Amino acid sequence: MSQGSSHRVVMIVDRGSNPFEMGVATELFGLRRPELGIPWYDFTLCAPGPVAMHAGMFTMSGIPGLEAVEGADTVIVPNRPDPDNAPDERVLAAIRGAAARGARLVSFCTGAFTLAAAGVLDGRPATTHWRWADLFRARFPSVRLEPGVLFVDDGDVLTAAGSAAALDLGLHLVRRDHGAEVVNAVSRRLVFAVHRDGGQRQFVERPVPAIPDTSLAPVLAWAQEHLDQPLTVADLAARAATSAATLHRRFQAELGTTPLAWLNAERVALACRLIERGELRLEAVARASGLGTPANLRTRLRRQTGLSPSAYRARFAASRPEV
Repeated sequence: MSQGSSHRVVMIVDRGSNPFEMGVATELFGLRRPELGIPWYDFTLCAPGPVAMHAGMFTMSGIPGLEAVEGADTVIVPNRPDPDNAPDERVLAAIRGAAARGARLVSFCTGAFTLAAAGVLDGRPATTHWRWADLFRARFPSVRLEPGVLFVDDGDVLTAAGSAAALDLGLHLVRRDHGAEVVNAVSRRLVFAVHRDGGQRQFVERPVPAIPDTSLAPVLAWAQEHLDQPLTVADLAARAATSAATLHRRFQAELGTTPLAWLNAERVALACRLIERGELRLEAVARASGLGTPANLRTRLRRQTGLSPSAYRARFAASRPEV
């Protein structure tokens, strides 16, 4: 993404769209972030006309029409709380036009139904909410549905699973556009963990704990400040003044992951920031991030980002020397 100009993101709102997904996009791409010191997104909502939101909660009016899509770099399509309701043909035409000129297309939750109805997912991988997976397969057999993951990044077309996964995919887009340093700043402001990647499983009918647990924030913040040290799950448990088994349960309940997986993800995120800042020595990156060796760094970076250290540097570092 060019650092000299804003990237224009346009979200289409259609009849029955969910306000949550609209709020996610507005928060991530529409909120001004002068503290970052970089050009941020130019965000716009648009609609084919006044539209009633999901369950008639309110009506959107007075926003730009679909012509706003014509100049968008990224187009976020409307979700369908009831996928049996067909999208507006004008919306589908706008999506097809955006795809034809090479805009990046994004869907949240059942928005994959909208992309598929526009014909832009044929032969491509995508995901949607697990509840609608069977219906999606029956209706769009040419799409390679991956129903278990949080989101799918297929380059210029990206799809998220449930409503909360919109945050995961939105932060992933920020990371793609601006790198790990910026996305970590954004996630801290959101007070939302940035560690989940697209390959993680959706939470399918996951039970809610009967008694809310206390926040893990203090121990997480402490661990993030000591990633260069040989931390173990036992160290985290001691800091939280609990047993390793209880800590494990708390991580699963609050973050949906294990303490070790979270710790490894945080180490990789720190390694990414160091690479982006221009650190060329893999030994130094591995040591400072607590990953130990360049071999372990390569393995974990590729597992989490799909890229080798040199490929990551080429894509995200401010200066781009050869490894």
